Amino acid sequence: MVLVVCAILVRDDGAVLVCQRALGSHLGGLWEFAGGKVDSGESPEAALIREMQEELAIEVRCERSLSPVDWDYGRGPLRLLPYVCRIVEGEPQALEHAALRWCSCEEFPLLEWAPADVPVWREYLLDRGL
Repeated sequence: MVLVVCAILVRDDGAVLVCQRALGSHLGGLWEFAGGKVDSGESPEAALIREMQEELAIEVRCERSLSPVDWDYGRGPLRLLPYVCRIVEGEPQALEHAALRWCSCEEFPLLEWAPADVPVWREYLLDRGL
């Protein structure tokens, strides 16, 4: 099983950063939380910090984890490890995504999501009482 991390990046005003997968890529055009694979010997938190530097050119602080999501897109099973995070330095840049967007939690159901990310945002909304 491949371990994959993702970041629910929250601003002080409560907005959350969502990222549109690059067109032409697997699941291209769908929205997701930024993240990536955990390398061998790497902790999930270290992988998340590295991925945020590589994908968005930002430094983050992991605040807490949410429930893992097991999924299979037909390429083998993966376990998605979500973390609620804050940006501590930098302004997000779309280095690997087609687009970035700050949105309110109420907008989540209006976006077309990568399927494995749906249980993540649903749990996040439940935790916030929405």
